[in-house]
Amino acid sequence: MLFEEGKYYHLYNRSNNRELLFKQERNYRYFLKKFRQHCDPFFETIAFCLMPTHFHFLVRFLSTDLGGARKAIAILLSSYTKAINIQSKRQGSLFQPHTKVIEISDDSYFLTLVSYIHQNPVRAGIVNQMESWPHSSYKILLDSSLDAWKKNSTIYSKFKDSTEFRKFSEIMLESIRSEFWV
Repeated sequence: MLFEEGKYYHLYNRSNNRELLFKQERNYRYFLKKFRQHCDPFFETIAFCLMPTHFHFLVRFLSTDLGGARKAIAILLSSYTKAINIQSKRQGSLFQPHTKVIEISDDSYFLTLVSYIHQNPVRAGIVNQMESWPHSSYKILLDSSLDAWKKNSTIYSKFKDSTEFRKFSEIMLESIRSEFWV
């Protein structure tokens, strides 16, 4: 994993053998809590979606400590795996060996990725509308009362308001071809 300060990245990983990563609703909250605990010192979270068998984060790297960021991701995944192993009386690795990291270098790809991340639950047939999935940043980004999130989010520099963001997201839902889904 290579990161450069100030650049944007798509981080994602899936479970081994399509096993459920989040076996109970509280597991989603716990994973986000662990992500914030370990990764917030290194990354600004722009968008995220936790799916039953995988996760996506769009982040901006805030640090110069590459080793610390790598270690934070490793600790996140291993500590979450330990908790799930205890909860489910299972053993072994929960995640695939390497978290994927893709640098986002242009605005068009950045915006497409934001939409792609939020569309995951709709594309998987879990919900009919993006805002119905409680384990993504989409609903948070639509809530104009959450000023703290907006101040930290690059997304709001790209759109006039949350209505424009919603309209963009809905148009994108219709336009991203299925072969680009991970």
